[in-house]
Amino acid sequence: MYSGSRGNASARGGHVVIRHGRARRRLLVEVPVDERAPIIRRYLEVAPGARPHIPVDRTAPLPDFERVAARVPVFAVVPDAGGSPPTVPTGRAS
Repeated sequence: MYSGSRGNASARGGHVVIRHGRARRRLLVEVPVDERAPIIRRYLEVAPGARPHIPVDRTAPLPDFERVAARVPVFAVVPDAGGSPPTVPTGRAS
């Protein structure tokens, strides 16, 4: 997952190129607000530099993260097949 600015990704319809060793085309798909809290909490655990930008202490309970989730954009990074936008797996049973 990626947590960051909506602007650049939205301007390109979510299509991006990620370079880590070699360039890979990917699609950023915005995660629904009601699924963001655990992702944001984990992000603060592994990315200390992000802590000043998210107004919740990394050790706070999940409801605190739920309260700010609408203000923190979170994206799933998926392969860009060039077709229709993929759906984000939610982990919920259908």
